[in-house]
Amino acid sequence: MLANFWFVLVAILWTGFFVLEGFDFGVAALLGVLGRAGRTADPAHVPEQTASEAVERDRRAVLGAIGPVWDGNEVWLLTAGGAMFAAFPEWYASLFSGFYLALFLVLALLIVRGIALEYRGKAATAAGRAWCDRGIVLGGALAPLLFGVAFANIVRGVKMTSDHEVTSSLLDLLNPYGLLGGVTVLLLCLLHGAVFLALKTSGRVRGRARAAGDALFAPAAAALLAFLVWTVVLRGGAAVDAIAAVVVVALLAALAAHRAERDGWAFAATAGTLAGLVATWFVAIAPEVLPRLGGGPGLTIHEAASSPYTLKVMTVVALIATPVVLAYQAWSYWVFRRRLYGADGPAALTATGGPRGGHPGAGVTAGRAGSTAVPPAPTADAAPAVDQPALAAPAQLADPAAPVQRKPGPTS
Repeated sequence: MLANFWFVLVAILWTGFFVLEGFDFGVAALLGVLGRAGRTADPAHVPEQTASEAVERDRRAVLGAIGPVWDGNEVWLLTAGGAMFAAFPEWYASLFSGFYLALFLVLALLIVRGIALEYRGKAATAAGRAWCDRGIVLGGALAPLLFGVAFANIVRGVKMTSDHEVTSSLLDLLNPYGLLGGVTVLLLCLLHGAVFLALKTSGRVRGRARAAGDALFAPAAAALLAFLVWTVVLRGGAAVDAIAAVVVVALLAALAAHRAERDGWAFAATAGTLAGLVATWFVAIAPEVLPRLGGGPGLTIHEAASSPYTLKVMTVVALIATPVVLAYQAWSYWVFRRRLYGADGPAALTATGGPRGGHPGAGVTAGRAGSTAVPPAPTADAAPAVDQPALAAPAQLADPAAPVQRKPGPTS
């Protein structure tokens, strides 16, 4: 009983990872597309600026959308892996040893992306920021591709010995079904990221995100439909067929909401699409955790599970800690709920800095509803400000490390 409970819980943890880290991957991979040179949309709000300054502001807005949450989202990966290790040690050992090289590449990509996100705001030169951008895009694009390949091969089955030692090599994982699974996950993450940016940004960056979403819906739908049909043929059943149908409906709902500019509903629908895809994987392999390629008995849930006492202790800890973790993460999303502007935002609200920090940290905050309102100018009767931060000059904004100058206060 507890073994089945933990199998479902592991599936939920992986679902949370793909839903939350999925838009992080998508935003990172789309950085070069959404933060590019272009004409400022609203010259009345923004002073004359060079192309490099505009690109930098747009990229800060893109990265600022995920800056406060990406590392928290990545914790779902650690939790899912830890739950597999504690609740199903034989599954963990067989899977992680058999997929060692593929998972090593995933880990390397996650490290590169994390370092690039952390140090981009600290880079003192444009060349340094450009290298960080390459690391962000590389990690954001290849990591979901490899995750999709890995999970597709779990569904397909792997070569293993009688004692459940996986003998499949990295080249064995790069089969047509595995590659299709990787491409499907990558395209869905790109779409999920574009829809998330449309929800979290305003102005020109939001327009580009919506255009990217428009372009991604067709290939994502084609890849998803092909992968689901193949999965149903491979391991179909009443439950798998029903979940696959729900996934298709969720993607169609995302398209309808996106075209109606209902960004919140579109994001919820793309999240549901990814969640349904992960559910399809786990339902397709149950009651096994690692099927054998070509048929025959694989590694089952109860064979891979820990002792009943271990599962009982883990269940108590999980029931206490999980609501606290979920509440904290929900609170962090609520704190950083404001929309961000890029280069076409109100110049009076421009902030410098990298994608991390006490505020969204990249672009200009646009208010709860993406408002373009600018604080009114002081009247002649208003008292002069004392020791208030002055706006950085446009030339300073090209360097994110440039300090904000302060007006001198009154002498005593």
